[in-house]
Amino acid sequence: MVHFAQRLSSLRSNVFADMDRAKAAARQAGREIIDLSLGSSDLPTADFILREIERSLWDRKTHQYLLFHGTQAFREAAADWYQRRYQIEVNPETEVLPLVGSQEGTAHLPLALLNPGDYALLLDPGYPSHYGGVALAGGEIHRLPLRAERGFLPDFDEVPPQVCDRARMMVLNYPHNPTTATASITFFKEALTFCDKYNMALVHDFPYGDLVFNGERPPSILQADVEKRRSIEFFTLSKSYNMGGFRVGYAIGNSELILALRQVKAAVDFNQYQGIFRGAIAALKSDETAVQGTVDCFRERRDVFIAAMQGIGWAVPTPKATMYVWAQLPEPWRGNSIGFCEALVQETGVAASPGVGFGESGEGYVRFALVRSPQVLTTAVERISVFLRKS
Repeated sequence: MVHFAQRLSSLRSNVFADMDRAKAAARQAGREIIDLSLGSSDLPTADFILREIERSLWDRKTHQYLLFHGTQAFREAAADWYQRRYQIEVNPETEVLPLVGSQEGTAHLPLALLNPGDYALLLDPGYPSHYGGVALAGGEIHRLPLRAERGFLPDFDEVPPQVCDRARMMVLNYPHNPTTATASITFFKEALTFCDKYNMALVHDFPYGDLVFNGERPPSILQADVEKRRSIEFFTLSKSYNMGGFRVGYAIGNSELILALRQVKAAVDFNQYQGIFRGAIAALKSDETAVQGTVDCFRERRDVFIAAMQGIGWAVPTPKATMYVWAQLPEPWRGNSIGFCEALVQETGVAASPGVGFGESGEGYVRFALVRSPQVLTTAVERISVFLRKS
């Protein structure tokens, strides 16, 4: 019998894998699935990005392994993008690292920072890869509960001193998945002061920096830590540029953290195909026309979905950002988000993500991803209405 590592035990449950099984069972039963469970944009990648990738296919030099120094043009484009947007000087040689999406960064950075028994402070609810990376590194997790009455922001004063003394990193994520909450530069400065006090790395997962609907651009963590003393930020082109399938992003920030993550990455893989980076460069150098079109699309979907939910009597707050709606469950289901989502997809074909799958504090909520057209979203709410009347 093969013996497996104990670290696998903490990876057996995953909100997306669990819902994938539920969707498969519903399909087998003949249900037409409206999948609102996964934040994978259904919008197409812009033509000008695809043309750049297509041209690269015929450049034979792009068919080889791609090491760090071969990514210089992409790193320079990422540094220039940050400098234009946030007026932050960035060294593309020492302060930028290409990633296979931001998830690679959040999953691998704990391997560079944590020894077994060290703590990571993670948002609860939070994105599953934040938890998985700490588990793989043998670290301990201290959950920072997010509550609606605090705007889904953590209270640093609640962290026990004995945990702070053993903590090596704190992971934030605003605009936040799954709650859609946003954070101010004042909050980030408070987080930096807290991490300074206990000598922690401050990690910010920032995939939704463009997907905001009130006209205000959310801050980068580097605007709080301009000197990049202890902060690192992860950005992906999956959301802003609808490039999820191309798996391209980058880390930016403190040079020592970048180097440490680079060492881990070098032991795991090389880099993506050079043509993908060329497409990403075209995206980062473009004006914001394509990005604004994506934002406008998700704003319309948000408004249609919220209006439809309110029309069936389900009061749902209007999110300021992201591609999600974070909805408190009706009273009969308040303590059973998994049961609600499984029953919903089995009986109606509408798939959503149970709040508890993002952490203990997510129980009582459900996340809907606005990744279908307004017409389909309206149909989904009609099916939800029928389900609620029967349950």
